[in-house]
Amino acid sequence: MKKLIELYCLSKIYHTKENRVRALNCIDLSIPEGAFVSITGQSGSGKSTLMNILGCLDRPTFGEYFLDGISVSSMKEGRLSYIRNNIIGFIFQSFNLIPSLSAVENVELPLIYRGINKAERRRKAFSALQTVGLEQRVFHRPAELSGGQQQRVAIARALAAEPKLILADEPTGNLDSRCGDEIMQILKALHASGSTVIIITHDSKVAAMAQTCIKISDGRIIN
Repeated sequence: MKKLIELYCLSKIYHTKENRVRALNCIDLSIPEGAFVSITGQSGSGKSTLMNILGCLDRPTFGEYFLDGISVSSMKEGRLSYIRNNIIGFIFQSFNLIPSLSAVENVELPLIYRGINKAERRRKAFSALQTVGLEQRVFHRPAELSGGQQQRVAIARALAAEPKLILADEPTGNLDSRCGDEIMQILKALHASGSTVIIITHDSKVAAMAQTCIKISDGRIIN
């Protein structure tokens, strides 16, 4: 099976005035295309740092990161921006929707950055919102939607660009248990349809819903 993510002795070190913090310590990791993976650990374990590197939002201090066969470890920012916009779909705990835009306009945003024309953007956005069950809410603004519905819009936004990787950071963290379960069912369905999904979570129940669970502690993978 083709590897989508490959990490080799990847480390991240932060320097403060007082000390030197090794947030990630020589991590080796391989994730195949089409996998459904959770990465879990306590606060300060290194999982957020790992998420930022996987999402090309940060760079490792040492080691190699290959995404879809491309070495991104020392890639220039302009090229990294292209990778983020074309290969990765992000889902955030806080939804990150623009309040003044409707659901469909929020979903269209990453497609604008890709240079897709207006008619095609709208078609893709409508299709993505239909996939997450919001076809009746396409012109509602975030304030007119529940938390669970806002997270569905965020998932649709990640889907619309048809990324190779969906990276979800605590996707149920701001939701009640019922809405959280609904979001997880959507993510499971996306995986079943062929998407590669990685969830970063501190919730053991959410982590257990993934196909594979990776535990991290003190900057190291422990399972």
